[in-house]
Amino acid sequence: MKTENLKKLFILICLVSIFQAGCQTQSKVRVLKLAHALDINHPVHRGMVYMAELVEQKSRGQVCIDIYPSEQLGAERELVELLQIGSLAMTKVSTSPLEGFIPEMKVFSIPYIFRDEDHLWKVLKGDIGKRLLSAGEKYYLKGMCYYDAGSRSFYTKEVPIENPNDLEGLKIRVQKSLTSVKMIQTLGGSATPISWGELYTALQQGVVDGAENNPPSFYLSKHYEVCKYYSLDEHTSVPDILIMSTHVWNSLTPQEQEWVQAAVDESVDYQRTLWKEGSEHALAEVQKAGVKVIYPDKTPFQEKVQSMHESYRGQPVYRIMKEIEAIP
Repeated sequence: MKTENLKKLFILICLVSIFQAGCQTQSKVRVLKLAHALDINHPVHRGMVYMAELVEQKSRGQVCIDIYPSEQLGAERELVELLQIGSLAMTKVSTSPLEGFIPEMKVFSIPYIFRDEDHLWKVLKGDIGKRLLSAGEKYYLKGMCYYDAGSRSFYTKEVPIENPNDLEGLKIRVQKSLTSVKMIQTLGGSATPISWGELYTALQQGVVDGAENNPPSFYLSKHYEVCKYYSLDEHTSVPDILIMSTHVWNSLTPQEQEWVQAAVDESVDYQRTLWKEGSEHALAEVQKAGVKVIYPDKTPFQEKVQSMHESYRGQPVYRIMKEIEAIP
């Protein structure tokens, strides 16, 4: 090829490169990665999908949230650690294992501190809930919102749990939360922390005799294939919490922060509706599959854990418990 033609080709390549760079600058999109451990049919996942859609709408495509469900990027603790170093933007985590990072969160794993669902949401949407959301910022974790995760109850393979005495001698899977371990021990069982992704096999192989969780999680995990008794004692109401890396949050412009937070806030009530529908559907489906759903008297369970409540006297979490109790 002649020298003149080579020069023209070089100039053309340079012009194309400049043009492409300009287009990329004009159409630059902020992409935030959100990872979690739940199934894609779970009401909390679907609530986050709705939130991501709202972010894209509000920002007119300038901010996008890519969601990685089902432990694609790691288990809950690993995802939280990725947030702390800024390698991941957002995650959904249960407040129980989060107590390992934010000690105040242990209050949600203490059994029977909420009278009912209305009481729980008064706390979450009030000053206490907001204070707990912001408690993680010194650990590089910004609380964005709470998502409904209902109440946790026991499911077992061989024997139904109709009162605390039925837990004696049983190995019960719990989340990696010292408070959850203490609760099972107080009720008379043997607490066994196991990651969510390993639980189905652990139930099959007899590593544990049962577990405790909400209806959608019991159903979507297919744990009902192994555990044929579900006792709705509703010992804890542990919300899910959407958290964001403060490193990533602080890198956003004020306008981007406004778009994201507004979308998050709007998704909460939508997700609560999904939760109610999902819980009813889950209970109906597990019963169709042969699970016996039991509605035990909660009084013996509540009485049994009073000693656990008193054990926190003098600790910061005890003051939070008393604040919660005082809310009408």
